Amino acid sequence: MSTGARFPQGPCHKTLPSGKAEAKLQKPQVSRYATREPDHRMNLWLRLLAYLLTAPFRPRLANAGDASRLSFRVWPHDLDPSLHMNNARYLALMDLGRIDILVSTGLLRAVVKHRWTPIASKVAIRYRRELRLFQRIRLETRILTWDATNVVMEQVFLNVGGRRDGQVAAHALFKGGIYDRSTRAFVPIGKLMETIGVSAEPPAATPDVEAFLKADGAMRDGLRN
Repeated sequence: MSTGARFPQGPCHKTLPSGKAEAKLQKPQVSRYATREPDHRMNLWLRLLAYLLTAPFRPRLANAGDASRLSFRVWPHDLDPSLHMNNARYLALMDLGRIDILVSTGLLRAVVKHRWTPIASKVAIRYRRELRLFQRIRLETRILTWDATNVVMEQVFLNVGGRRDGQVAAHALFKGGIYDRSTRAFVPIGKLMETIGVSAEPPAATPDVEAFLKADGAMRDGLRN
């Protein structure tokens, strides 16, 4: 390349005596009107706190298939730009439903005592109807079946009140277990049942649960390959 070539000098450059251009670092300009994105985690912590305050008074679940029922209302901080409940908010509320299963079955004490960790392996959710501002909803969570180390739960969002009372807003299936970090293994379901004084055989998987587990296995095998 010819040493006499000249390049256009932009406003961010200055020319040195040698004719070389040196970039000047400019400080980024921040608009005075810029706003912070709201931290939705605080809302979730408040909901968890509200749940924990009422947990001692909640009914105990005696059987493996009994349903946990939690009531919520859609607030402004639950909305997305389309002005209905954010898709991710459903998943966050589902966490509370599964916590209620641990509390209502008495299993939470053992989880805390042994420092076990609840682990989610797979979640599939189908959104049926949007949830608008101030809509009251009920989340029903129940265990459908289990294998040696994992349970499959059904979690359903239902409208409460109004012309859509009782209609399903979203339906989800969840697979997960309780992990023991000291042994680096999932705690056997039989041991968990023994801990809470329950003895039961896993119900047969329904067609939708079988499809859910099959898809989970295919995805797992695909990632291994």
